[in-house]
Amino acid sequence: MIAFFAFWGSVALVLYAYLGYPCMLMALSLVSRRPVRKGPATPPVSFIITAHNEEARIAAKIANTLAQDYPACHFEILVASDCSTDGTDDAVRACAPRVQLVRSAERRGKEAAQQLAIRAASGDVLIFSDVATALASDAVSSIVANFSDPTVGCVSSIDRFVDADGRLSGEGAYVRYEMLLRTLETRVNTLVGLSGSFFAARRQVCRNWAPDRQSDFNTLLNTVELGLRGVLDPLSAGYYRPITDHRRELQRKVRTVVRGIGVLAANVRMLNPLRYGLFAWQLASHKVCRWLVPFAMMTALVSNIPLATQSVWYAATLGAQIGFYAAVIGGWTGSRKLRIPYFFFLANLAILMAWFRYARGERMVAWNPSERTAALPQISVR
Repeated sequence: MIAFFAFWGSVALVLYAYLGYPCMLMALSLVSRRPVRKGPATPPVSFIITAHNEEARIAAKIANTLAQDYPACHFEILVASDCSTDGTDDAVRACAPRVQLVRSAERRGKEAAQQLAIRAASGDVLIFSDVATALASDAVSSIVANFSDPTVGCVSSIDRFVDADGRLSGEGAYVRYEMLLRTLETRVNTLVGLSGSFFAARRQVCRNWAPDRQSDFNTLLNTVELGLRGVLDPLSAGYYRPITDHRRELQRKVRTVVRGIGVLAANVRMLNPLRYGLFAWQLASHKVCRWLVPFAMMTALVSNIPLATQSVWYAATLGAQIGFYAAVIGGWTGSRKLRIPYFFFLANLAILMAWFRYARGERMVAWNPSERTAALPQISVR
């Protein structure tokens, strides 16, 4: 009996986290929608680029940012250098006065460097972007237009992978799934997370900036605390190249989840539906349930073993699970047809590793930029 409930409870959790939640959002969107009322607006904008030892890419990132079609009189650019030790700071100083350098005297992490830039910024809207992310020339104008809606407190871009020729590459099922989920969340209520490579927020949302918490997730939670919402802008895209080394991609995912768990732990009160209503359900579904999936996968496999001796049906479900892990091995060895199960497993392995690291006390405040390529993507898609 224990194995029965453990098996079906685990299966239900996995199915709900990846299928049930988006299906419920889709159903809700049919009866209740919150459209974003975009409009032409040119408020003062501060564009913050966070960097640590980005000598190879910072000049290209600055050039890409300077090429934005936003009015220059309302557009300031700041580079938050997290105590870079190479030529990053000199490259930024060479772009003065159009670009301002804000340097941290000691390495304290990405969010601490961003906090210094926020204090130096003068804009009503703050935009955050990574060095490895390229933007189309109208990206800033598009993302800022969302703030014409007074209910919007922060805006996320969509993620786009670009190949060596500047063309959109296969984004992967996971990224497409995540963008669909964010689209549904925007229609119904609010996002639960932002794209850390390119997002924007009202200045008041950033007043309680936490220098030791993941900025994209924490900014969204700050937004909801203020009674505002986060939305996805499908016309604002951050273009970047995927990490080809799967070990580095695994490390990046582990770091992201560890930091996300820390933010959620500090804001666990927001899981209270009596106070936060629909958002509490979204937060539990998108984050908590997703982060429990690897434990459910292990429980489903272990509990299925004794059940398999009792009926053909459970023998078949055990065979299906074994087949899935065989497909994972196939994807790991390079089979393109088996990449989806492999990356699904990789994502959940990262979550599992993140839980163990968080339990050991690791918080990963210090950061290293994602090791994608030395060159910024060249965009030829818009």
